Formats: sequence, structure tokens, C-alpha cells
Amino acid sequence: MRMRKKRNLEPRMQRCAAVLIARGSPCKNLKEAAERFRAPLSFEAIFGNDHPVELEVGCGNGKFIAELARRSPGINYLAAELCTNVILTAMERVIAEGIPNVRFLNIPAEILGCYLPPESVGAIYLNFSTPLPGSTHERQRLTSGRFLSIYKQILKPGGRIEQKTDSEFFFEYSLEKYAENGFEVVDVTRDLHASRWAEQNIVTEYEANFTAKGLPIFRAVALLRS
Repeated sequence: MRMRKKRNLEPRMQRCAAVLIARGSPCKNLKEAAERFRAPLSFEAIFGNDHPVELEVGCGNGKFIAELARRSPGINYLAAELCTNVILTAMERVIAEGIPNVRFLNIPAEILGCYLPPESVGAIYLNFSTPLPGSTHERQRLTSGRFLSIYKQILKPGGRIEQKTDSEFFFEYSLEKYAENGFEVVDVTRDLHASRWAEQNIVTEYEANFTAKGLPIFRAVALLRS
């Protein structure tokens, strides 16, 4: 079912202009855009400081990134989300809560490299990305070799990916892909809420609904090998 377009979407998007730093794609052909278009962001100009930068890919309604930014004011956060309807909620949340260290990119993940300079991001967060089972959708999974090559370009040496998912299939697939693509998996947790990470975990709304059913959450941390 398609999400209903939010009322007054464009005026509300315009009111969020101060935190929205990229929107759409520079051309319809994403492959061509990724290869030819470059508009590298100046993080110092965007945030007004030289603090480290981290990225969430697929930020949803923004609960995770808002809480993460609140806990770590010395880090700047970028939140990427393709769906305009969804990113609007996240931006309005950050603005309403007065969180100064988050900016948003309403763009496809395929063109992150168009905007983020090489080796500029310390961490990438993947929270409950769509598993997309079936071989025909493999390239669209956010931990496929296609996307890991993009992350490798923008991550600093030794940078990390932190992933949470409710899909065991997607989790095992991701572990394989990390190993195949130059990442070292340094932490694997197959029941996050019963692990040592539970206390510091930021629970998203989706995660809360899933765990209420007694089902486990999978978590992994993968480091980019130097």
C-alpha cells in the first residue's frame, strides 16, 4: 500500500530548509548521476564546526538519529532517506526538539558519493533496512556489494557500519557480504535485547513493536579494513 501524501507537504518541506541539504537526484539515471555528478558538501560550512560526522542510511521517522544526536552533541549527524513523506516527519522532529547537530539528505542511497567527500564519515548506521528477499532484489539490499562499495568510498579508514535488523535471513546475508567486501565483523549479536548492548540501545518504534512479540533483534558491527 502506498503511503498517502502528507498534507501541505511542500510548504512543510520548505519550512525545514535549514536542515535539508540535498533533495532528489541530479538526473533520472542514477548510474549516470553516481558516475558524473559531484557536489561535495562542506561539513564545516553546514554544521559550523569541525566535529566528526556520522551517517544513518534510511532514517525513517527520525527517532533513532534524534536520540543519537542528543546523546552525542560532539558528533555531527547526516540522515539519508529517499521517501519525502517519511523524511519530513524526521526533520520536523529534529526542529521541534531543537537538536542542532543533524542534517538531512532526501536522496537515493545510490548517490551518497555525489555529496559526501571520500573518507569523510566515521560511522554508518543501518537500522531495519528492507530485507528484500529473493535473488531478483539482491542488488537493492543496503548491504549488497553494490552499496558496500559506496560506503567504502565515504567511510574513513577503520570506519564502521552498525546494523540492526529483525530479519535473520538479511542478517546472515549481510555478514557474508561484509566479509566479502573488505570489512571485519567485530561484533555479532543475535538477541540484542538480551545482550550487553541492551542498555545503551536506542529502540525505534518499529523495533519496539517487533520485540513486543518476543522476537529477537540482530545486531552487527563491521569495520572497514585499512
